[in-house]
Amino acid sequence: MKLYYDVSACSLSPHIVLREAGLEFELEWVDLKTLRTASGADFSQINPKGYVPVLELDDGQILTEGAPMVQYIADLAPKSNLIPPVGSIERYRVAEWLTFTLAELHRGFTPLFSSDLPADILDSARQRLYGRFDYLAKHLDGKPYLLGDTFTVADAYCFTILNWAQFVDVDMSRWPTLETYVERVKARPKVQEAMQAEKMDYQGANQNG
Repeated sequence: MKLYYDVSACSLSPHIVLREAGLEFELEWVDLKTLRTASGADFSQINPKGYVPVLELDDGQILTEGAPMVQYIADLAPKSNLIPPVGSIERYRVAEWLTFTLAELHRGFTPLFSSDLPADILDSARQRLYGRFDYLAKHLDGKPYLLGDTFTVADAYCFTILNWAQFVDVDMSRWPTLETYVERVKARPKVQEAMQAEKMDYQGANQNG
């Protein structure tokens, strides 16, 4: 398998899951401005949507959306316990948190990366996002992870998005529970491996280019 990614993008989520699952894979950085990969390939031919993540399977098929991607990866390594069994209510709880992260957190952060939006629009977006933080912090109070004691694919995605706060001047000290949660996930060895590997691969790709 090959994961196409960009540094600090939402592609960090499946990258973490691949490492937590113990699967073998290749990593290739994508310049989303030029739509060229580190090897010089035309990324628009790989994913016409023009964004990461993209997971290329061993048979040549590709997956292009993060939420189903992490579920697919986790199902390849059931002993990793990254996702509960099919049919269990816990499985649907994971799907619920993946959807919340996509619809409320991921999309909630998006306007904050725009430099050309009016101040009132940005303020409205921040306040809406902060409301979601309130909800999430209340849920995580007293819990190590979203489903309790077990780290799942939902945590990989939620951590990835919450980690964006540092890039858009969001002070997470207002939510100490979320700060602790981010640091807890960040301290996991496989999460550290993923973040370091992206940094090194990206630097190598730019040096070679």
